[in-house]
Amino acid sequence: MAGVDAARARAHAVLRVRGLAVAAAALPTAVAVVLLAGRLTGRLGAPGSADAAAWDTARWIACGLAALSLLVAGAVAGVFARARPLRTPAVTVREQEAPELYRLVRDLAARMEVPAPSAIALTPDCDSWLEDPDPAEPGRLLPGRRPEPSAPVLVIGSPFLWWMRVPELRALLAPVVAGTAASADPEIAAARRFVRGLDAAGAAVRRGRAADRGRSPAAPARRLLRRPALAVLDRVTRALLGACRGHAAELERAVAAWASEQAQAVDYGLRIAAQEQVGLAYAGWDRLLTRVALPAWRIRSLPAHLNAGVVAALTELSRRDRLAEGFEQRLGDRPACDLLEEPGAVDEATSLLAARLFHGVLGDAAAGGRGWSRVGWEEYPGGVVDRIWRTQAAALHDAVDRTEPGGPGNGPLPRLGPGGPTAADTGPTLARVLERLRAGGSDRLAAALGAPADPACAPPGDPAEPGAVLLPVPPRTGRDLLVDHVTAMVCCAAVDTAGAVPGLDWLDGPALLVGGARRVDFAAPVARAVEQGDDGPLRDWLEDVGVRLEKPVRLA
Repeated sequence: MAGVDAARARAHAVLRVRGLAVAAAALPTAVAVVLLAGRLTGRLGAPGSADAAAWDTARWIACGLAALSLLVAGAVAGVFARARPLRTPAVTVREQEAPELYRLVRDLAARMEVPAPSAIALTPDCDSWLEDPDPAEPGRLLPGRRPEPSAPVLVIGSPFLWWMRVPELRALLAPVVAGTAASADPEIAAARRFVRGLDAAGAAVRRGRAADRGRSPAAPARRLLRRPALAVLDRVTRALLGACRGHAAELERAVAAWASEQAQAVDYGLRIAAQEQVGLAYAGWDRLLTRVALPAWRIRSLPAHLNAGVVAALTELSRRDRLAEGFEQRLGDRPACDLLEEPGAVDEATSLLAARLFHGVLGDAAAGGRGWSRVGWEEYPGGVVDRIWRTQAAALHDAVDRTEPGGPGNGPLPRLGPGGPTAADTGPTLARVLERLRAGGSDRLAAALGAPADPACAPPGDPAEPGAVLLPVPPRTGRDLLVDHVTAMVCCAAVDTAGAVPGLDWLDGPALLVGGARRVDFAAPVARAVEQGDDGPLRDWLEDVGVRLEKPVRLA
C-alpha cells in the first residue's frame, strides 16, 4: 500500500497547484466583491465620508483587475478545455476481431482485481502502455456493460504479438494492465488530466506561433491580437508546468511501482523470460525497419506484412547470434498473433501505420495512391531489390555520361589503351565504369551523383504525417554513394550475365544470391576500386563468378 499512498500524495500536490492557480485567478474578483459589498453596506467609504473618494478609486481599480483576471482566466480555461493531448497513432482492435485477446486481458484484470481496459489497440513499436480512450470511439471490453469513463485503452506493440508466445505476452502485459487501478482512482485521474491539459495547451501555443510565422503579411491585425494572447497563455502554461512537473514525474513512478507490486503474483518467473524477448524483438524490429522496410519505402513500395517479417528476422538473428541461440525453439509454441481472428489484415494495417510513422507517408498515398504500391515478401527481391539496383545503375551510367572526358566543363581524363573508344565506352557496361574508376574518375563521379540522384536517400514524395518520427538517415559522402552505385552496377551485371538473382536478407536487406548462396565478398573489392582506383581484385571476383564486363546491363 506504500505505492498507493505515494501516488495519491503526489496527485494531491499536483491538485494543490491547480487549486492555487484557481485561487490566484479568483483573488482580484474576491477583493472587488468585498469592496463593493462594503460600499453597499456603508462600512467602507460611505457617501459623504472623508475617505469616500479613496475607496471609490480602490473599487474601480479592483473591478478593473477583476475583469482582466476573469478574462485571462476564462481564455486560458477555454484553451485548456479545447486542447486535446496528442494521441499515439494505433490500430484499434475490436473484440469481434480478437475475442481471445480480449479474454486474456479480462482474465489478467480479474486476477489482479483491477478494472479492465476499455479497448485494445496495436502500435508498430516494441512497447506497451495505457492511454486515455478516444471519446469518439470508447470501445467495449466487458460484455453487456458500458466501460467506465476512466478506463484506459491498452496499447500493445504489434511485434510482440508475432514474436512472443501466448504465456509470454500474458506475463508481459500483467504490469501494464495493473496500471488501470491508478486510472480508476479519482484523484490520480484528475491530476493526470490537469497535467495533460497543460501539455496540450503548450502544444497549442507552439502551433499558433508556427501558424503566425506562416501567415501572409496581409493579416497584420489578427496577428497583433494573437501574439499577446499566445504570450500570456505561454507564460501561464510554463509557470504551472514548472510547478507541477516534478510532482507529476514522481506520481508516474509511484504508479509504476504500484502496478508492478500488484502484478507480482501473475507469472512472475515467466516475465523475466518475456523481458529477454522484448530486447530481442526490439533488435530484430529495428533491423527490419532500417535495412528492409526503409529501402522499400524510399522507392514508394509498401511491405504489407512487417510483423510477419520480424519473425523471420528474429529467427535469423537467433541462428546467427550465439547469445540468442535457442530462442527459435520457442516457435513451436502458440504465437500470440493466433489470438487475432485475421492476423494478416491486422498486420497490413499496422504495417501501413509504420510507414506513416517512420517515413512520413500520408494515409491515402500509403493506401496505394500517387505511385505507391504494396509488395509481399515473395515479391520483395524482384519488386524492391532489383528495382533499387537498376535505378542506381541508371544513375551511375548517367553520371558516367555527364563526366565524359573532354565534355563541357570537364578536363580530359587519360585514355586507356592505344585505340579510340570501344563499345564498352559508350554503353551501360560494367567495363566502362571500371575503366573510369581506374582512370581516376572517382571524384568526378561522386560529385556528379550527389545525394538527390541516389534513390536510396530520396526523401518521401508526400508531405509527412503529422507527428511522424522519421527513421534517422546517417549523413553520407559522395564516395559512399559512389560505392553503393558501383555495387548496384556489379549486382545488375551479375544478374544479367552470370545467372545471379536478387535476394532478401532479413537482417541486412538487399542481397545478391549466386548459386543459391548469398555473396558479400565483393564489398571490399568494390571499395578498393572506388577509393584507390585499383579494380584488379574486383575483376578477379567478377571473373570467378562469370560476369561478362562488356555486356550492357538492363537499366531501370
